[in-house]
Amino acid sequence: MQYQNNPHRGYGLKLDAEVRSPSTDAAAVAALLNACPAHAATPLVSAPVIAAQAGVANVVVKDERERMGLGSFKALGAAYVIACDAVASGAEDLPTALNGQCYITASAGNHGMSVAAGARIFGARAIVHIAETVPESFAERLRAKGAEVVRAGHDYEASMALAAASAQENGYTLLSDSSWPGYMDRPHRLMEGYLQMAAEALDQCSATPTHVFLQAGVGGLAGAVAALVRDRLGEAPKIVVVEPESAPALYRAIEAGRFVATSGPVSAMGRLDCKEASLIALKGLSLDADGFQLITEEEAASAMPIMADAGLAGSESGIAGMAGLLAMARGDEAHALGLDSNSTVLCFLTEGVA
Repeated sequence: MQYQNNPHRGYGLKLDAEVRSPSTDAAAVAALLNACPAHAATPLVSAPVIAAQAGVANVVVKDERERMGLGSFKALGAAYVIACDAVASGAEDLPTALNGQCYITASAGNHGMSVAAGARIFGARAIVHIAETVPESFAERLRAKGAEVVRAGHDYEASMALAAASAQENGYTLLSDSSWPGYMDRPHRLMEGYLQMAAEALDQCSATPTHVFLQAGVGGLAGAVAALVRDRLGEAPKIVVVEPESAPALYRAIEAGRFVATSGPVSAMGRLDCKEASLIALKGLSLDADGFQLITEEEAASAMPIMADAGLAGSESGIAGMAGLLAMARGDEAHALGLDSNSTVLCFLTEGVA
């Protein structure tokens, strides 16, 4: 495990003026989702097994494994953006509102499922680029949701570059869960969708969390949740962002004081195996997060049976925040963070066993 305090906390990194801060307008998301028959709040579960392992008073886990039938928090992202597009079209018949449109993206996991599901609901096409390393079983899941699957690139970043080029060439709508110079509006709205999960969790907490552990790939989930925690709870909760050691996109950017592209081997935390941070997420987390943590493959793997024993089995990606908490509790950094027998920790189980 590696950990660094965030020297930019409360100030944020100075990024280009076009980089927007994450939204905190959870009410707008709830208003749209409340009209969706598939929408229902997911549970917040007390996890005494994990609390005992971590040496804290309580751990509460937001369980996203059944979110809107897609099995992941990502159901709140791309599908939310597509739903907003459908409503904005003014069409009276929403199931055909986006006929003739095509959304294209790259995905290493559940983002592609959300694009596929949203497109199908509103009558659009979906094309999902996946890297050579993505299992064929995931390609089959995407096809079952109606997506056209294209094998392209040796990793996620290469797949996204090819998807962006195809969008430009063919007039498709690029729908990424990351952001970069010149591409801000859609990922900003996509992150806004994640506020529903954060708002539910905060409403469901019987005690105010003292600590929040958030796993991150490009940082969209972490950036959205951290922004709402600060908006609702102020400066008190300690927020820790957890990444794979082999994909330290946010960690290295915070360390360098600017955006940096990273490299590393393929991680078993595949949904988090992103080598470049979303600029919107980086801006928000550089302001809101107290610290950034890297966990090893072994630390993620060792947390899996603990989560299963707690009735909260998930993939290495889905349980990475809890793996970070457990790794932190074994180190000296826990004391510096005030993580002790009086702490209440909020974590997120973002997907089930892959």
